[in-house]
Amino acid sequence: MRDQEQSLTAHFRDLRKRVLISGATVVITTVIAFSFHQQIIEALMGPVGLGPATGGEAGLISTELTETLGVTMKVSFVAGLVGAFPMVLYQIILFVAPGLTPRERRYLFSFMPGAVLAFAGGTLFAYYILIPRAIDFLIGWGTDLATPQIRISNSVGIVLRLLFWMGVVFETPFVMFLLAKLGVVSSKGFARWRRHWIVIAFIIGAFITPTIDPISQSLVAAPLILLYEVGILLAKLAERGRAPAPEPAGS
Repeated sequence: MRDQEQSLTAHFRDLRKRVLISGATVVITTVIAFSFHQQIIEALMGPVGLGPATGGEAGLISTELTETLGVTMKVSFVAGLVGAFPMVLYQIILFVAPGLTPRERRYLFSFMPGAVLAFAGGTLFAYYILIPRAIDFLIGWGTDLATPQIRISNSVGIVLRLLFWMGVVFETPFVMFLLAKLGVVSSKGFARWRRHWIVIAFIIGAFITPTIDPISQSLVAAPLILLYEVGILLAKLAERGRAPAPEPAGS
């Protein structure tokens, strides 16, 4: 009983250590991001193509005294989280690693660079392809009825939302590879869910995009479907040299 209590105490000490390191990293990266908040906001507005509203033309406005300050703090914090993401992910892996086998630990550590690159790939896709088209649709809709005057908080919020969720969904093939490598799900099980995933991809597309047009939603769904196929191929590679993994229940 005493050994269990000591083990639990050590476990919580390790958790506190990982949380403190992660929190300190987020604070440091947030402070750094705040120092460059103007450049970051200008970069975020790059694909939007909007600056301050002038001469009755479409542009960015603020309608509250604290709106611009709130946007600055939000952008700094999100940029800080992104900058701290590798360290936070590393601390999570270190925390769970003692409970894993050496083989599982190797998989997790090898998974980390791919996860970071996949997230970056998703944000780049959103920045250069998805966001410009979505913003053009939103601004162009109903211009014969009203002159668009876009709040900076709304515009920045939409851009951050699309960047974040596209980065997350681009993790799909790597998560599938890890699950197959750990023997949780087989490539055949993933393949049998292919038709379901097409429906799920369009549902995710409708959730992520702020527009109702099918083009923007398809710009999200199409990469998701392709990423799922890549994930099936990676799952097949992961299964080489070991026994087949179980298939999802009800597949």
